[in-house]
Amino acid sequence: MNALIDSVRRELAAAGDPQRASAMQRYMKSDMPFHGVRMPEVRRICRAIFAEHRMESPTAFDSAVSRLFLDATHREERYAAIQLAEHRLCREYQTPSRIRLYRKLIVAGAWWDTVDEIAGNLVGPILASYPSQVRPTIVEWATDENLWLRRTAVIAQLGAKERTDLGLLTYAIEANIGDTDFFIRKAIGWALRQYARVDADWVRDFVAGHETLLSGLSKREALKRIGSAPASGSVPRRWR
Repeated sequence: MNALIDSVRRELAAAGDPQRASAMQRYMKSDMPFHGVRMPEVRRICRAIFAEHRMESPTAFDSAVSRLFLDATHREERYAAIQLAEHRLCREYQTPSRIRLYRKLIVAGAWWDTVDEIAGNLVGPILASYPSQVRPTIVEWATDENLWLRRTAVIAQLGAKERTDLGLLTYAIEANIGDTDFFIRKAIGWALRQYARVDADWVRDFVAGHETLLSGLSKREALKRIGSAPASGSVPRRWR
């Protein structure tokens, strides 16, 4: 585990571009500096290292992900932590026991670049696989004081498609529908727009039924691709 962490940090630093790093930090409005490594290169570096250093236990996995993310000195190290959590060799660890770890990363990350990845690609799949165990936690997050946990509750089912728990989605949206924060309003619209690929009529009806409560931003995002969508059924793949 120590060898993996050291290798990730060393290789990311070596691949850095100081000029690009400054631009990336400005774009992300980040207090934490960047090395200046683009995401495709971060992924390439991580794939090679992770193939050589496999996690031997859930404890080792939790520790490696936590240390890479929470002890990061540069933002790419946080991206690497998420890459490790998502890696195919670590799929066996994607169980309800990981939700506590991911909560910690969401709260510490507190920005869309890490939170959205964790919500959609880590929390969401565990929720889909273990709904009875994870659903109560998402219900709690929907009304948590922490903005990013609430955003996660709204967007966790982005990839669920036909398996979307509409009761949970409705609850998470309605619990935050009056929030004036941009990231919550955007999340609500995004979640509705995504589900419109499965059932455009349901989304139209939801927006109409919450017309006076939804923000303009949420409504625009929700209905963005429905205008020419089929009344019901599948949505063409080109609509991504």
